[in-house]
Amino acid sequence: MGRTPCCDKNGLKKGPWTPEEDMKLTQYIEMHGPGNWRTLPKNAGLQRCGKSCRLRWTNYLRPDIKRGRFSFEEEETIIQLHSVLGNKWSAIAARLPGRTDNEIKNYWNTHIRKRLLRMGIDPVTHARALTF
Repeated sequence: MGRTPCCDKNGLKKGPWTPEEDMKLTQYIEMHGPGNWRTLPKNAGLQRCGKSCRLRWTNYLRPDIKRGRFSFEEEETIIQLHSVLGNKWSAIAARLPGRTDNEIKNYWNTHIRKRLLRMGIDPVTHARALTF
């Protein structure tokens, strides 16, 4: 048996983040840095678990996150890196400044993968499908 999920603890909020919670988290990190994610929620006055705070900051609130559509160059980079690295989204994100691993994974699954399939390219092997 493993640990119980952190958000199962009594009194911790689940579900969508409010603008007020986002503001508290952002202000705390701007003043103190991310530090220890387990103690951060209490210190910042949030009723969330550390994992929830870390994911919210990493995937949505960080000021260096690039917003909006992926460029053609970014798509080509993702396809090229995926052919070498596979589903190692963190490794791919490390080569695309401003994009998160989660954002790249979601974009792959909702856009690029389907486009490759329509083009007759296997999204796993990146090889053209044989037609008879």
